[in-house]
Amino acid sequence: MALPYRLLRCLALSAVLTLTLATHALADQRVALVFGISKYQNVPQLANPDNDAIAISDVFRRIGFDVVQLQQNLGVSEMRRAVREFSAIAAGADIAVVYYAGHGIEVNGINYLIPVDARLLSDFDVADETIPLDRVLQAIGPAKRLRLVILDACRDSPFSEKMKRSIATRAIGRGLAKIDPATPDTLIAFAAKAGAVAGDGDGAHSPFSTALLNHLATPGLDLRLALGRVRDEVLKTTNRRQEPFVYGSLGGETVALVPQLAPPIDPDAEARRDYEFAAQIGTEEAWNSFLAVHGSGAYANLARAALDKLEAAEQASERADAARRQAEEQARQKAEDLKKQLEEQLARQTEQARKQMSEQARRDLEQERQRIADQTRRELDDARRQLADARRRADEAAAQVEQARKQAAADAREQIEAARREAARQAEAARQSRLAALNPQADAAPPPPAPPVMDAADIARLLQAHLKRVGCDPAGTDGSWSGASQRALDSFNKHAGTTFDIKVASLDALDAVRAKAGRVCPLSCGTGQKADGDRCVQITCESGYVLDSQGACRRRLEPAPQKPKAVSRREPSAQQRSAPAGRADPCYGECEGD
Repeated sequence: MALPYRLLRCLALSAVLTLTLATHALADQRVALVFGISKYQNVPQLANPDNDAIAISDVFRRIGFDVVQLQQNLGVSEMRRAVREFSAIAAGADIAVVYYAGHGIEVNGINYLIPVDARLLSDFDVADETIPLDRVLQAIGPAKRLRLVILDACRDSPFSEKMKRSIATRAIGRGLAKIDPATPDTLIAFAAKAGAVAGDGDGAHSPFSTALLNHLATPGLDLRLALGRVRDEVLKTTNRRQEPFVYGSLGGETVALVPQLAPPIDPDAEARRDYEFAAQIGTEEAWNSFLAVHGSGAYANLARAALDKLEAAEQASERADAARRQAEEQARQKAEDLKKQLEEQLARQTEQARKQMSEQARRDLEQERQRIADQTRRELDDARRQLADARRRADEAAAQVEQARKQAAADAREQIEAARREAARQAEAARQSRLAALNPQADAAPPPPAPPVMDAADIARLLQAHLKRVGCDPAGTDGSWSGASQRALDSFNKHAGTTFDIKVASLDALDAVRAKAGRVCPLSCGTGQKADGDRCVQITCESGYVLDSQGACRRRLEPAPQKPKAVSRREPSAQQRSAPAGRADPCYGECEGD
Protein backbone atom coordinates (compact mmCIF):
# COMPACT_ATOMS: atom_id res chain seq x y z
CA MET A 1 0.00 0.00 0.00
CA ALA A 2 3.03 2.34 0.31
CA LEU A 3 3.50 2.50 -3.46
CA PRO A 4 0.20 4.35 -4.18
CA TYR A 5 1.10 7.05 -1.65
CA ARG A 6 4.53 7.58 -3.23
CA LEU A 7 2.74 7.84 -6.57
CA LEU A 8 0.38 10.43 -5.08
CA ARG A 9 3.36 12.46 -3.87
CA CYS A 10 4.83 12.45 -7.39
CA LEU A 11 1.49 13.59 -8.82
CA ALA A 12 1.29 16.40 -6.25
CA LEU A 13 4.83 17.55 -7.17
CA SER A 14 3.86 17.54 -10.86
CA ALA A 15 0.81 19.66 -10.06
CA VAL A 16 2.97 22.20 -8.20
CA LEU A 17 5.39 22.42 -11.14
CA THR A 18 2.47 22.86 -13.54
CA LEU A 19 1.06 25.66 -11.39
CA THR A 20 4.48 27.34 -11.27
CA LEU A 21 4.82 27.20 -15.07
CA ALA A 22 1.28 28.55 -15.47
CA THR A 23 2.11 31.43 -13.10
CA HIS A 24 5.16 32.33 -15.19
CA ALA A 25 3.03 32.13 -18.33
CA LEU A 26 0.65 34.68 -16.85
CA ALA A 27 3.50 37.10 -15.99
CA ASP A 28 3.09 39.21 -19.13
CA GLN A 29 5.21 42.29 -19.83
CA ARG A 30 2.79 45.15 -18.96
CA VAL A 31 3.47 48.85 -19.67
CA ALA A 32 1.34 51.98 -19.24
CA LEU A 33 1.45 55.65 -20.29
CA VAL A 34 -0.75 57.99 -18.19
CA PHE A 35 -1.62 61.57 -19.18
CA GLY A 36 -3.23 64.13 -16.87
CA ILE A 37 -4.01 67.51 -18.49
CA SER A 38 -5.65 69.98 -16.08
CA LYS A 39 -3.88 73.37 -16.26
CA TYR A 40 -4.99 74.66 -19.66
CA GLN A 41 -3.43 78.03 -20.55
CA ASN A 42 -6.10 79.42 -22.88
CA VAL A 43 -9.36 78.02 -21.44
CA PRO A 44 -10.59 77.43 -17.89
CA GLN A 45 -8.63 74.75 -16.04
CA LEU A 46 -10.05 71.35 -15.12
CA ALA A 47 -10.14 70.23 -11.49
CA ASN A 48 -9.71 66.43 -11.63
CA PRO A 49 -7.53 65.15 -14.53
CA ASP A 50 -4.30 65.51 -12.51
CA ASN A 51 -5.83 63.67 -9.54
CA ASP A 52 -7.26 60.99 -11.83
CA ALA A 53 -3.93 60.42 -13.60
CA ILE A 54 -1.97 60.15 -10.33
CA ALA A 55 -4.47 57.66 -8.86
CA ILE A 56 -4.55 55.54 -12.04
CA SER A 57 -0.74 55.42 -12.27
CA ASP A 58 -0.57 54.34 -8.59
CA VAL A 59 -2.97 51.48 -9.38
CA PHE A 60 -0.83 50.34 -12.32
CA ARG A 61 2.28 50.34 -10.12
CA ARG A 62 0.52 48.51 -7.29
CA ILE A 63 -0.66 45.69 -9.56
CA GLY A 64 2.87 45.13 -10.86
CA PHE A 65 3.11 46.89 -14.23
CA ASP A 66 6.70 46.79 -15.47
CA VAL A 67 6.69 50.37 -16.80
CA VAL A 68 4.35 53.21 -15.67
CA GLN A 69 5.02 56.68 -17.14
CA LEU A 70 3.02 59.53 -15.59
CA GLN A 71 2.94 62.69 -17.75
CA GLN A 72 1.13 65.82 -16.48
CA ASN A 73 0.23 69.09 -18.15
CA LEU A 74 2.38 68.63 -21.26
CA GLY A 75 2.49 70.94 -24.26
CA VAL A 76 2.01 69.62 -27.76
CA SER A 77 5.73 69.00 -28.40
CA GLU A 78 6.32 67.21 -25.11
CA MET A 79 3.15 65.18 -25.57
CA ARG A 80 4.19 64.03 -29.06
CA ARG A 81 7.64 63.08 -27.77
CA ALA A 82 6.11 61.10 -24.90
CA VAL A 83 3.93 59.14 -27.34
CA ARG A 84 6.89 58.47 -29.62
CA GLU A 85 9.15 57.25 -26.80
CA PHE A 86 6.40 55.04 -25.41
CA SER A 87 5.97 53.36 -28.80
CA ALA A 88 9.48 51.87 -28.41
CA ILE A 89 8.54 50.52 -24.96
CA ALA A 90 5.22 49.06 -26.20
CA ALA A 91 6.98 47.22 -29.04
CA GLY A 92 8.40 44.64 -26.61
CA ALA A 93 5.37 44.39 -24.28
CA ASP A 94 2.50 41.92 -24.10
CA ILE A 95 0.00 44.47 -22.72
CA ALA A 96 0.18 48.21 -23.48
CA VAL A 97 -2.23 50.72 -21.86
CA VAL A 98 -2.65 54.47 -22.47
CA TYR A 99 -4.82 56.50 -20.09
CA TYR A 100 -5.75 60.10 -20.89
CA ALA A 101 -7.68 62.55 -18.69
CA GLY A 102 -8.30 66.01 -20.12
CA HIS A 103 -10.04 67.77 -23.02
CA GLY A 104 -10.64 66.04 -26.35
CA ILE A 105 -12.26 67.18 -29.57
CA GLU A 106 -13.71 65.58 -32.71
CA VAL A 107 -13.33 67.23 -36.13
CA ASN A 108 -14.73 65.59 -39.25
CA GLY A 109 -15.03 62.22 -37.47
CA ILE A 110 -11.41 62.24 -36.20
CA ASN A 111 -10.65 62.39 -32.44
CA TYR A 112 -7.86 64.56 -31.00
CA LEU A 113 -6.28 64.92 -27.53
CA ILE A 114 -5.69 68.57 -26.51
CA PRO A 115 -2.41 69.58 -24.69
CA VAL A 116 -2.20 72.45 -22.17
CA ASP A 117 -0.77 75.05 -24.63
CA ALA A 118 -3.40 74.59 -27.38
CA ARG A 119 -5.22 77.73 -28.58
CA LEU A 120 -7.31 76.28 -31.46
CA LEU A 121 -8.43 79.63 -32.84
CA SER A 122 -9.58 77.85 -36.00
CA ASP A 123 -10.16 74.34 -37.16
CA PHE A 124 -7.03 74.63 -39.29
CA ASP A 125 -4.91 74.69 -36.08
CA VAL A 126 -6.13 71.27 -34.89
CA ALA A 127 -3.50 69.29 -36.81
CA ASP A 128 -0.66 71.45 -35.38
CA GLU A 129 -1.77 71.90 -31.77
CA THR A 130 -3.30 68.49 -30.83
CA ILE A 131 -2.42 64.77 -30.82
CA PRO A 132 -4.58 62.50 -33.05
CA LEU A 133 -5.98 59.46 -31.28
CA ASP A 134 -4.86 57.40 -34.28
CA ARG A 135 -1.23 58.25 -33.43
CA VAL A 136 -1.71 56.85 -29.91
CA LEU A 137 -3.18 53.66 -31.39
CA GLN A 138 -0.25 53.43 -33.79
CA ALA A 139 2.20 53.76 -30.86
CA ILE A 140 0.76 50.74 -28.98
CA GLY A 141 0.07 48.69 -32.12
CA PRO A 142 3.15 46.37 -31.72
CA ALA A 143 1.97 45.07 -28.31
CA LYS A 144 1.50 41.30 -28.54
CA ARG A 145 -1.56 40.45 -26.45
CA LEU A 146 -3.63 43.55 -25.61
CA ARG A 147 -3.80 47.20 -26.67
CA LEU A 148 -5.98 49.35 -24.40
CA VAL A 149 -6.74 53.10 -24.58
CA ILE A 150 -8.84 54.68 -21.81
CA LEU A 151 -10.13 58.19 -22.57
CA ASP A 152 -11.66 60.32 -19.83
CA ALA A 153 -11.77 63.09 -22.45
CA CYS A 154 -15.42 63.42 -23.40
CA ARG A 155 -15.89 66.65 -21.46
CA ASP A 156 -17.78 69.53 -23.07
CA SER A 157 -14.84 71.28 -24.75
CA PRO A 158 -14.73 75.13 -24.56
CA PHE A 159 -12.49 75.21 -27.68
CA SER A 160 -15.33 74.29 -30.02
CA GLU A 161 -17.38 77.35 -29.01
CA LYS A 162 -14.81 79.96 -30.11
CA MET A 163 -13.11 78.04 -32.94
CA LYS A 164 -13.41 79.54 -36.42
CA ARG A 165 -14.28 77.32 -39.36
CA SER A 166 -11.89 77.61 -42.30
CA ILE A 167 -14.01 75.29 -44.45
CA ALA A 168 -17.76 75.63 -44.50
CA THR A 169 -18.31 71.85 -44.47
CA ARG A 170 -15.91 71.08 -41.64
CA ALA A 171 -17.83 69.60 -38.67
CA ILE A 172 -16.79 70.00 -35.05
CA GLY A 173 -18.69 67.55 -32.88
CA ARG A 174 -19.77 67.50 -29.29
CA GLY A 175 -17.74 64.87 -27.40
CA LEU A 176 -15.75 62.27 -29.34
CA ALA A 177 -16.58 60.29 -32.45
CA LYS A 178 -17.15 56.54 -32.69
CA ILE A 179 -14.04 54.63 -33.69
CA ASP A 180 -13.41 51.14 -35.09
CA PRO A 181 -9.86 49.91 -34.28
CA ALA A 182 -8.04 48.50 -37.31
CA THR A 183 -5.94 46.02 -35.26
CA PRO A 184 -7.33 42.98 -33.39
CA ASP A 185 -7.23 42.63 -29.59
CA THR A 186 -7.66 46.39 -29.21
CA LEU A 187 -10.13 48.15 -26.90
CA ILE A 188 -10.89 51.87 -26.64
CA ALA A 189 -12.92 52.87 -23.57
CA PHE A 190 -14.72 56.24 -23.69
CA ALA A 191 -15.99 57.94 -20.55
CA ALA A 192 -19.19 58.60 -22.54
CA LYS A 193 -20.43 57.06 -25.76
CA ALA A 194 -19.78 58.80 -29.06
CA GLY A 195 -21.39 62.23 -29.38
CA ALA A 196 -22.06 62.56 -25.62
CA VAL A 197 -20.10 64.42 -22.96
CA ALA A 198 -18.76 63.27 -19.59
CA GLY A 199 -18.68 65.15 -16.31
CA ASP A 200 -15.49 66.18 -14.50
CA GLY A 201 -17.05 65.33 -11.14
CA ASP A 202 -17.57 67.26 -7.91
CA GLY A 203 -15.25 65.10 -5.79
CA ALA A 204 -11.58 64.16 -5.96
CA HIS A 205 -12.09 62.17 -9.20
CA SER A 206 -14.39 62.13 -12.18
CA PRO A 207 -17.22 59.52 -12.10
CA PHE A 208 -15.49 57.51 -14.84
CA SER A 209 -12.07 57.45 -13.11
CA THR A 210 -13.71 56.62 -9.76
CA ALA A 211 -15.33 53.53 -11.28
CA LEU A 212 -12.03 52.56 -12.97
CA LEU A 213 -10.24 52.73 -9.62
CA ASN A 214 -12.90 50.45 -8.11
CA HIS A 215 -12.87 47.69 -10.72
CA LEU A 216 -9.84 47.81 -13.03
CA ALA A 217 -7.47 46.13 -10.51
CA THR A 218 -9.74 43.22 -9.57
CA PRO A 219 -7.53 40.07 -9.69
CA GLY A 220 -8.52 37.58 -12.39
CA LEU A 221 -11.46 39.70 -13.65
CA ASP A 222 -11.73 39.74 -17.44
CA LEU A 223 -11.17 43.25 -18.83
CA ARG A 224 -14.55 43.23 -20.63
CA LEU A 225 -16.35 42.41 -17.37
CA ALA A 226 -14.35 45.06 -15.52
CA LEU A 227 -15.31 47.75 -18.05
CA GLY A 228 -18.91 46.51 -17.89
CA ARG A 229 -18.94 47.06 -14.13
CA VAL A 230 -17.42 50.52 -14.68
CA ARG A 231 -20.30 51.32 -17.05
CA ASP A 232 -22.92 50.16 -14.53
CA GLU A 233 -21.39 52.21 -11.70
CA VAL A 234 -21.15 55.41 -13.78
CA LEU A 235 -24.77 55.05 -14.92
CA LYS A 236 -25.83 54.68 -11.29
CA THR A 237 -23.75 57.57 -9.88
CA THR A 238 -24.75 60.00 -12.68
CA ASN A 239 -28.45 59.06 -12.57
CA ARG A 240 -28.04 57.56 -16.09
CA ARG A 241 -26.88 60.89 -17.59
CA GLN A 242 -23.46 59.45 -18.56
CA GLU A 243 -22.91 56.05 -20.17
CA PRO A 244 -19.32 54.87 -20.82
CA PHE A 245 -18.78 52.96 -24.04
CA VAL A 246 -16.17 50.46 -25.29
CA TYR A 247 -15.12 50.07 -28.94
CA GLY A 248 -13.11 47.16 -30.36
CA SER A 249 -13.09 43.44 -29.58
CA LEU A 250 -11.10 40.64 -27.95
CA GLY A 251 -10.95 36.89 -28.53
CA GLY A 252 -12.39 34.12 -26.36
CA GLU A 253 -9.45 33.97 -23.95
CA THR A 254 -9.76 35.67 -20.55
CA VAL A 255 -7.75 38.92 -20.50
CA ALA A 256 -7.20 40.49 -17.07
CA LEU A 257 -4.87 43.32 -16.11
CA VAL A 258 -4.26 41.56 -12.77
CA PRO A 259 -3.70 37.77 -12.79
CA GLN A 260 -5.86 35.61 -10.53
CA LEU A 261 -4.42 35.37 -7.03
CA ALA A 262 -3.00 31.92 -6.41
CA PRO A 263 -4.65 30.21 -3.40
CA PRO A 264 -2.40 29.76 -0.34
CA ILE A 265 -0.55 26.47 -0.23
CA ASP A 266 -1.79 24.14 2.48
CA PRO A 267 1.24 22.28 3.93
CA ASP A 268 -1.03 19.49 5.15
CA ALA A 269 -2.98 19.06 1.89
CA GLU A 270 -1.10 15.92 0.83
CA ALA A 271 -1.35 14.35 4.30
CA ARG A 272 -5.07 15.17 4.50
CA ARG A 273 -5.75 13.63 1.06
CA ASP A 274 -3.77 10.47 1.90
CA TYR A 275 -5.50 10.27 5.30
CA GLU A 276 -8.89 10.38 3.58
CA PHE A 277 -7.92 7.50 1.26
CA ALA A 278 -6.65 5.43 4.21
CA ALA A 279 -9.86 6.12 6.15
CA GLN A 280 -11.99 5.03 3.20
CA ILE A 281 -10.13 1.70 3.00
CA GLY A 282 -10.08 1.30 6.79
CA THR A 283 -7.67 -1.65 6.97
CA GLU A 284 -4.54 -2.11 9.09
CA GLU A 285 -2.38 -2.22 5.92
CA ALA A 286 -3.81 1.12 4.74
CA TRP A 287 -3.06 2.87 8.06
CA ASN A 288 0.47 1.42 8.22
CA SER A 289 1.13 2.58 4.64
CA PHE A 290 -0.08 6.07 5.55
CA LEU A 291 2.21 6.21 8.61
CA ALA A 292 5.15 4.99 6.49
CA VAL A 293 4.78 8.15 4.37
CA HIS A 294 3.46 10.63 7.00
CA GLY A 295 5.17 9.64 10.25
CA SER A 296 4.53 12.89 12.14
CA GLY A 297 1.95 15.62 12.44
CA ALA A 298 -1.72 15.85 13.42
CA TYR A 299 -2.89 13.38 10.79
CA ALA A 300 -0.24 10.86 11.84
CA ASN A 301 -1.57 10.99 15.42
CA LEU A 302 -5.13 10.49 14.16
CA ALA A 303 -3.98 7.53 12.04
CA ARG A 304 -2.30 5.89 15.05
CA ALA A 305 -5.46 6.30 17.13
CA ALA A 306 -7.55 4.71 14.37
CA LEU A 307 -5.02 1.88 14.05
CA ASP A 308 -5.18 1.22 17.82
CA LYS A 309 -9.00 0.98 17.67
CA LEU A 310 -8.83 -1.40 14.72
CA GLU A 311 -6.21 -3.62 16.38
CA ALA A 312 -8.23 -3.79 19.62
CA ALA A 313 -11.35 -4.82 17.71
CA GLU A 314 -9.43 -7.46 15.76
CA GLN A 315 -7.95 -8.91 18.97
CA ALA A 316 -11.44 -9.18 20.47
CA SER A 317 -12.61 -10.93 17.30
CA GLU A 318 -9.71 -13.38 17.46
CA ARG A 319 -10.48 -14.22 21.09
CA ALA A 320 -14.13 -14.83 20.21
CA ASP A 321 -13.14 -17.06 17.28
CA ALA A 322 -10.82 -19.05 19.51
CA ALA A 323 -13.59 -19.52 22.09
CA ARG A 324 -15.96 -20.64 19.34
CA ARG A 325 -13.46 -23.15 17.95
CA GLN A 326 -12.81 -24.49 21.46
CA ALA A 327 -16.54 -24.93 22.07
CA GLU A 328 -16.96 -26.71 18.73
CA GLU A 329 -14.07 -29.05 19.52
CA GLN A 330 -15.47 -29.82 22.96
CA ALA A 331 -18.90 -30.56 21.51
CA ARG A 332 -17.39 -32.82 18.87
CA GLN A 333 -15.28 -34.67 21.40
CA LYS A 334 -18.21 -35.12 23.73
CA ALA A 335 -20.38 -36.46 20.90
CA GLU A 336 -17.69 -38.95 19.95
CA ASP A 337 -17.22 -40.05 23.56
CA LEU A 338 -20.96 -40.51 24.01
CA LYS A 339 -21.20 -42.45 20.78
CA LYS A 340 -18.35 -44.69 21.83
CA GLN A 341 -19.89 -45.30 25.25
CA LEU A 342 -23.24 -46.12 23.65
CA GLU A 343 -21.67 -48.58 21.27
CA GLU A 344 -19.73 -50.26 24.06
CA GLN A 345 -22.81 -50.43 26.26
CA LEU A 346 -24.91 -51.82 23.45
CA ALA A 347 -22.26 -54.42 22.70
CA ARG A 348 -22.19 -55.54 26.34
CA GLN A 349 -25.97 -55.68 26.58
CA THR A 350 -26.21 -57.60 23.33
CA GLU A 351 -23.67 -60.10 24.56
CA GLN A 352 -25.51 -60.53 27.84
CA ALA A 353 -28.80 -60.97 26.00
CA ARG A 354 -27.28 -63.65 23.81
CA LYS A 355 -26.11 -65.53 26.85
CA GLN A 356 -29.29 -65.27 28.91
CA MET A 357 -31.67 -65.97 25.99
CA SER A 358 -34.70 -64.94 27.93
CA GLU A 359 -37.66 -62.73 27.25
CA GLN A 360 -37.02 -60.73 30.40
CA ALA A 361 -33.46 -60.06 29.26
CA ARG A 362 -34.67 -58.74 25.93
CA ARG A 363 -37.13 -56.37 27.66
CA ASP A 364 -34.42 -55.16 29.99
CA LEU A 365 -32.11 -54.69 27.03
CA GLU A 366 -34.71 -52.60 25.20
CA GLN A 367 -35.33 -50.40 28.23
CA GLU A 368 -31.63 -49.87 28.79
CA ARG A 369 -31.14 -49.03 25.12
CA GLN A 370 -33.97 -46.48 25.30
CA ARG A 371 -32.48 -44.97 28.46
CA ILE A 372 -29.05 -44.64 26.85
CA ALA A 373 -30.59 -43.13 23.70
CA ASP A 374 -32.50 -40.54 25.77
CA GLN A 375 -29.41 -39.68 27.73
CA THR A 376 -27.41 -39.37 24.50
CA ARG A 377 -29.99 -37.05 23.00
CA ARG A 378 -29.97 -34.84 26.09
CA GLU A 379 -26.18 -34.61 26.07
CA LEU A 380 -26.10 -33.90 22.34
CA ASP A 381 -28.72 -31.16 22.81
CA ASP A 382 -26.55 -29.62 25.53
CA ALA A 383 -23.56 -29.75 23.19
CA ARG A 384 -25.54 -28.11 20.39
CA ARG A 385 -26.68 -25.34 22.76
CA GLN A 386 -23.08 -24.71 23.81
CA LEU A 387 -22.03 -24.60 20.15
CA ALA A 388 -24.84 -22.14 19.30
CA ASP A 389 -23.82 -19.95 22.24
CA ALA A 390 -20.19 -19.94 21.07
CA ARG A 391 -21.25 -19.01 17.55
CA ARG A 392 -23.47 -16.21 18.88
CA ARG A 393 -20.54 -14.76 20.85
CA ALA A 394 -18.37 -14.95 17.73
CA ASP A 395 -21.05 -13.11 15.69
CA GLU A 396 -21.25 -10.40 18.37
CA ALA A 397 -17.48 -9.98 18.27
CA ALA A 398 -17.54 -9.71 14.46
CA ALA A 399 -20.27 -7.06 14.72
CA GLN A 400 -18.11 -5.13 17.19
CA VAL A 401 -15.21 -5.23 14.70
CA GLU A 402 -17.44 -3.88 11.94
CA GLN A 403 -18.82 -1.15 14.23
CA ALA A 404 -15.27 -0.13 15.20
CA ARG A 405 -14.25 0.08 11.54
CA LYS A 406 -17.31 2.18 10.65
CA GLN A 407 -16.75 4.44 13.66
CA ALA A 408 -13.10 4.94 12.65
CA ALA A 409 -14.17 5.88 9.11
CA ALA A 410 -16.83 8.27 10.46
CA ASP A 411 -14.30 9.89 12.83
CA ALA A 412 -11.87 10.29 9.94
CA ARG A 413 -14.50 11.90 7.71
CA GLU A 414 -15.51 14.33 10.48
CA GLN A 415 -11.87 15.31 11.09
CA ILE A 416 -11.29 15.79 7.35
CA GLU A 417 -14.38 18.02 6.98
CA ALA A 418 -13.26 20.13 9.98
CA ALA A 419 -9.81 20.55 8.43
CA ARG A 420 -11.36 21.49 5.08
CA ARG A 421 -13.59 24.11 6.65
CA GLU A 422 -10.66 25.67 8.53
CA ALA A 423 -8.47 25.67 5.39
CA ALA A 424 -11.27 27.30 3.37
CA ARG A 425 -11.77 29.97 6.07
CA GLN A 426 -8.04 30.79 6.14
CA ALA A 427 -7.85 30.87 2.33
CA GLU A 428 -10.81 33.27 2.11
CA ALA A 429 -9.27 35.57 4.77
CA ALA A 430 -5.94 35.61 2.92
CA ARG A 431 -7.66 36.32 -0.39
CA GLN A 432 -9.68 39.19 1.08
CA SER A 433 -6.52 40.68 2.65
CA ARG A 434 -4.63 40.55 -0.69
CA LEU A 435 -7.56 42.01 -2.57
CA ALA A 436 -7.87 44.89 -0.09
CA ALA A 437 -4.14 45.63 -0.47
CA LEU A 438 -4.40 45.65 -4.27
CA ASN A 439 -7.64 47.66 -4.48
CA PRO A 440 -8.04 49.81 -1.32
CA GLN A 441 -10.64 52.15 -2.92
CA ALA A 442 -13.11 49.39 -3.89
CA ASP A 443 -16.56 49.93 -2.38
CA ALA A 444 -17.55 46.31 -2.58
CA ALA A 445 -15.62 43.05 -2.28
CA PRO A 446 -14.98 41.21 -5.54
CA PRO A 447 -17.10 38.19 -6.31
CA PRO A 448 -15.89 34.96 -4.67
CA PRO A 449 -13.59 32.84 -6.82
CA ALA A 450 -15.06 29.99 -8.76
CA PRO A 451 -15.03 26.73 -6.78
CA PRO A 452 -12.06 24.48 -7.57
CA VAL A 453 -12.67 21.84 -10.19
CA MET A 454 -12.04 18.34 -8.81
CA ASP A 455 -9.82 16.12 -10.93
CA ALA A 456 -11.66 13.22 -12.66
CA ALA A 457 -9.06 10.70 -11.42
CA ASP A 458 -9.62 11.85 -7.80
CA ILE A 459 -13.41 11.46 -8.26
CA ALA A 460 -12.90 7.93 -9.65
CA ARG A 461 -10.49 7.02 -6.86
CA LEU A 462 -12.88 8.18 -4.10
CA LEU A 463 -15.86 6.48 -5.80
CA GLN A 464 -13.89 3.19 -6.03
CA ALA A 465 -12.98 3.37 -2.33
CA HIS A 466 -16.62 3.99 -1.29
CA LEU A 467 -17.92 1.23 -3.62
CA LYS A 468 -15.50 -1.20 -1.97
CA ARG A 469 -16.66 -0.04 1.49
CA VAL A 470 -20.35 -0.81 0.73
CA GLY A 471 -19.50 -4.27 -0.66
CA CYS A 472 -19.51 -3.47 -4.43
CA ASP A 473 -15.89 -4.46 -5.18
CA PRO A 474 -14.32 -2.39 -8.05
CA ALA A 475 -11.12 -4.56 -7.99
CA GLY A 476 -8.91 -1.56 -7.22
CA THR A 477 -8.77 2.12 -6.10
CA ASP A 478 -6.22 3.45 -8.61
CA GLY A 479 -8.50 6.12 -10.18
CA SER A 480 -8.76 4.21 -13.50
CA TRP A 481 -12.45 3.80 -14.33
CA SER A 482 -12.18 0.33 -15.90
CA GLY A 483 -14.72 -2.43 -16.57
CA ALA A 484 -14.50 -3.77 -13.01
CA SER A 485 -15.33 -0.31 -11.61
CA GLN A 486 -18.26 0.04 -14.04
CA ARG A 487 -19.61 -3.37 -13.00
CA ALA A 488 -19.30 -2.35 -9.33
CA LEU A 489 -21.33 0.85 -9.95
CA ASP A 490 -23.89 -1.18 -11.96
CA SER A 491 -24.27 -3.57 -8.97
CA PHE A 492 -24.76 -0.55 -6.70
CA ASN A 493 -27.50 0.80 -9.02
CA LYS A 494 -29.33 -2.56 -8.88
CA HIS A 495 -29.26 -2.91 -5.08
CA ALA A 496 -29.60 0.79 -4.14
CA GLY A 497 -32.32 1.65 -6.70
CA THR A 498 -30.20 4.33 -8.47
CA THR A 499 -29.66 4.94 -12.21
CA PHE A 500 -26.18 6.52 -12.46
CA ASP A 501 -24.27 6.28 -15.75
CA ILE A 502 -21.74 3.49 -15.13
CA LYS A 503 -19.39 4.67 -17.90
CA VAL A 504 -18.21 7.73 -15.95
CA ALA A 505 -17.29 8.40 -12.32
CA SER A 506 -19.52 11.36 -11.45
CA LEU A 507 -19.79 13.54 -8.33
CA ASP A 508 -23.48 12.61 -8.02
CA ALA A 509 -22.62 8.91 -7.88
CA LEU A 510 -19.84 9.64 -5.35
CA ASP A 511 -22.26 11.54 -3.08
CA ALA A 512 -24.87 8.73 -3.30
CA VAL A 513 -22.39 5.93 -2.48
CA ARG A 514 -20.71 7.99 0.27
CA ALA A 515 -24.13 8.49 1.95
CA LYS A 516 -24.54 4.71 2.47
CA ALA A 517 -23.38 3.75 5.99
CA GLY A 518 -23.38 -0.04 5.57
CA ARG A 519 -23.18 -2.82 2.97
CA VAL A 520 -25.32 -2.39 -0.17
CA CYS A 521 -24.15 -5.20 -2.49
CA PRO A 522 -24.72 -8.69 -1.01
CA LEU A 523 -21.77 -10.94 -0.11
CA SER A 524 -21.31 -13.75 -2.67
CA CYS A 525 -19.75 -16.98 -1.33
CA GLY A 526 -18.60 -20.09 -3.21
CA THR A 527 -19.85 -23.68 -2.97
CA GLY A 528 -19.26 -25.11 0.50
CA GLN A 529 -19.07 -21.64 2.10
CA LYS A 530 -21.51 -19.36 3.84
CA ALA A 531 -21.64 -15.66 4.75
CA ASP A 532 -20.41 -14.82 8.26
CA GLY A 533 -20.74 -11.04 8.70
CA ASP A 534 -18.54 -9.47 5.97
CA ARG A 535 -16.60 -12.65 5.12
CA CYS A 536 -17.14 -16.19 3.76
CA VAL A 537 -16.37 -19.19 6.03
CA GLN A 538 -16.29 -22.93 5.35
CA ILE A 539 -19.49 -24.82 6.25
CA THR A 540 -18.88 -27.48 8.95
CA CYS A 541 -21.34 -30.29 9.66
CA GLU A 542 -22.09 -31.99 12.96
CA SER A 543 -21.04 -35.54 13.72
CA GLY A 544 -22.98 -38.00 11.58
CA TYR A 545 -23.58 -35.43 8.80
CA VAL A 546 -21.65 -34.72 5.60
CA LEU A 547 -21.59 -31.78 3.12
CA ASP A 548 -23.23 -32.63 -0.21
CA SER A 549 -22.54 -31.08 -3.67
CA GLN A 550 -25.23 -28.40 -3.08
CA GLY A 551 -23.47 -27.07 0.04
CA ALA A 552 -26.00 -28.56 2.54
CA CYS A 553 -25.43 -30.98 5.47
CA ARG A 554 -27.01 -34.46 5.00
CA ARG A 555 -27.12 -37.47 7.36
CA ARG A 556 -24.33 -39.96 6.68
CA LEU A 557 -25.63 -43.27 5.26
CA GLU A 558 -24.59 -46.24 7.49
CA PRO A 559 -23.71 -49.55 5.75
CA ALA A 560 -26.42 -52.24 5.91
CA PRO A 561 -25.76 -54.84 8.72
CA GLN A 562 -24.71 -58.31 7.55
CA LYS A 563 -27.06 -61.22 8.16
CA PRO A 564 -25.77 -63.85 10.67
CA LYS A 565 -24.66 -67.15 9.20
CA ALA A 566 -27.08 -70.10 9.67
CA VAL A 567 -25.92 -72.79 12.10
CA SER A 568 -28.60 -75.35 11.12
CA ARG A 569 -30.18 -76.61 7.93
CA ARG A 570 -33.55 -76.80 9.66
CA GLU A 571 -35.94 -73.93 8.88
CA PRO A 572 -36.73 -71.81 11.98
CA SER A 573 -40.21 -71.87 13.40
CA ALA A 574 -42.59 -68.91 13.09
CA GLN A 575 -41.84 -67.90 16.66
CA GLN A 576 -38.14 -67.99 15.95
CA ARG A 577 -38.57 -65.90 12.75
CA SER A 578 -40.49 -63.28 14.70
CA ALA A 579 -37.65 -62.82 17.17
CA PRO A 580 -35.53 -59.68 16.50
CA ALA A 581 -32.32 -60.39 14.65
CA GLY A 582 -29.16 -60.01 16.66
CA ARG A 583 -30.88 -59.95 20.04
CA ALA A 584 -30.85 -63.73 20.86
CA ASP A 585 -29.90 -67.08 19.42
CA PRO A 586 -32.68 -68.04 16.95
CA CYS A 587 -32.52 -71.71 17.98
CA TYR A 588 -32.93 -71.05 21.71
CA GLY A 589 -30.52 -73.96 22.38
CA GLU A 590 -32.54 -76.53 20.39
CA CYS A 591 -30.78 -76.49 17.01
CA GLU A 592 -29.23 -79.68 15.64
CA GLY A 593 -25.71 -80.34 16.53
CA ASP A 594 -25.99 -79.02 20.10
